[in-house]
Amino acid sequence: MRGSRFERGIFIGNKYMEIRNIAIIAHVDHGKTTLTDALMHQTKMADEDVSMDSNVLEKERGITIYSKNTSLMYKDTKINIVDTPGHADFSSEVERILRSIDSVLLLVDAQEGPMPQTRFVLAKSLELNLKPIVVINKIDKPAARPHEVHDMILELFMDLGANNEQLDFETMYTIAKQGIAKQKLDDKSEDLSPLLDLILEKVRPASSDEANKKPLRMQSFNLAYDNYVGRMAIGRIYEGKVKKGMTVVVKESEDTYRMGTISNVYTFYGLNRKEVDEAVAGDIVMIAGLPNIYIGETICQDKHQEMLPAIKIDEPTISLDLMVNSSPFTGREGKHVTSSKLKERLEKELEVNVGLKIDFNTTRGRYKVYGRGELHIAIFLENMRRENFEVQVSQPKVIIKNEGGVKQEPYEEVIIDVPKEMAGMVIEKLSKRKGTMIDMKSEQNNQRLVFEIPTRGILGYRGDFIIDTRGEGIFTSRVIGFRKYAGTIDKHEPGSMISMKNGKALSFALWNLEKRGRIYIYPNTDVYSGMVIGDVNKGNDMWVNPIKGKKLTNLRASGSDDAIALTPPVEITLERGLEIMKDDEFLEVTPKNIRLRKKYLTQTEKVRKEKGLA
Repeated sequence: MRGSRFERGIFIGNKYMEIRNIAIIAHVDHGKTTLTDALMHQTKMADEDVSMDSNVLEKERGITIYSKNTSLMYKDTKINIVDTPGHADFSSEVERILRSIDSVLLLVDAQEGPMPQTRFVLAKSLELNLKPIVVINKIDKPAARPHEVHDMILELFMDLGANNEQLDFETMYTIAKQGIAKQKLDDKSEDLSPLLDLILEKVRPASSDEANKKPLRMQSFNLAYDNYVGRMAIGRIYEGKVKKGMTVVVKESEDTYRMGTISNVYTFYGLNRKEVDEAVAGDIVMIAGLPNIYIGETICQDKHQEMLPAIKIDEPTISLDLMVNSSPFTGREGKHVTSSKLKERLEKELEVNVGLKIDFNTTRGRYKVYGRGELHIAIFLENMRRENFEVQVSQPKVIIKNEGGVKQEPYEEVIIDVPKEMAGMVIEKLSKRKGTMIDMKSEQNNQRLVFEIPTRGILGYRGDFIIDTRGEGIFTSRVIGFRKYAGTIDKHEPGSMISMKNGKALSFALWNLEKRGRIYIYPNTDVYSGMVIGDVNKGNDMWVNPIKGKKLTNLRASGSDDAIALTPPVEITLERGLEIMKDDEFLEVTPKNIRLRKKYLTQTEKVRKEKGLA
């Protein structure tokens, strides 16, 4: 019962099976997770109500935040699938994953066409000499244009320098929500079998008989954490076998290595991990027992074995200060309010969040956090508040470097789709923020604008963009590297409206104040002196009394005592707070509330600090 086909595989149940390793890559919201879920459901590897986006935040936001591994069985073959994040802030995960697989499904929306992240992930795939299978998804959309999008993808391949073999890519048309795939638009299909058959046909088997006979060499591309076994490495076995209880060498560099023992080996089976005694070359596995394992390190049997090529981690682009909450409301809502608990939580985060860096060498419980973008930081803070932490953070700032005496800062490529009549306003505002327009195309009723702009220039702009385009625009960006510092950027920020009293905000006071700017709070909200309750149309800060009530008399006038109608407030979310906060403010993050506050809670305290008297 041992033909060569089975000797190239892994042992599951009573069978040896071949392995194919693929990743699904795309821009955010183009349907990666939906397609993965549909493949799992069709092959009976998951129930209909189970999704790859199992994290609560992923379900709420409708995006993939963390890369995930799964596998399915189809025609005596195990297909390992890695579902990747589509947002630019998590692009470092995509880059690492591409090193561990043999082909990618490049998913593109049949209406939107290639977007910034599409370009990024495709470029990385081509650099690694992978030959993508193009999947044009959502062909059932009323405005779908699959033929035009196919030509746009071909043009993108050529722009990125694809070789002749890569240009000869296979194309599949899908409706992931309905679980349908077609090789031609006029084909009849009822499921995803055409796509699965194409994967078996075009993606080479992950290992060979020769690889299985060699000494172990595997490389971790991701990390996980378990309360029982600690830090775990997710990686691909390139050669040999990994076994439970095996003594291995972990090579950090050619000259630096350490010994360790593997305590547990897990393979992926559907959405679950399955503990096994051994796994062979070609498989993607999770191993425990190496507490100090890090991404990119080579795990092998002998210190003289050659290391696998290093995996580069994208460097952070923004930083902020993180500390325990010190507002007058501290301890009201959260359980963890001490510096020691915060430090312990940050150290745990570093076990798995490799895109994050934290400087612990600061004073008085104030930690410097470095991340890939506002969303990356916001997701981290959201997880903390749901774990009953109370923290506050300073305004995010871009990381400035000095290379060869030249001051440098991160730049981003921004692609904007807006109705044509709104394009002029967007161009004007981004130009003032040091943006350079490098392309402009008319697509259907929209204008597509492509800018290169310092990250500083788009911090605080997304909220204005939504207002300026009345919610009809699409704004996407990706980091393209560090370039020469662009100089001063004048953003014309509004002033802050700050409470000078403690108490509950009253409708009458807010009704009078909303004439001065936007209000952030509802009536009956608890406020304290120094809390930011809105912004001011004019640029200067304004201290106000939001708890002031109407003076009562015995006289009543017709119409003057009608119910007060307030404009709905602009609620502060984590992303909005990080975007609009100023240099002299903190964002207070608690399990139930997100508030903006001034660093100095009274006007007197602020004056004393400025004069150096306190």
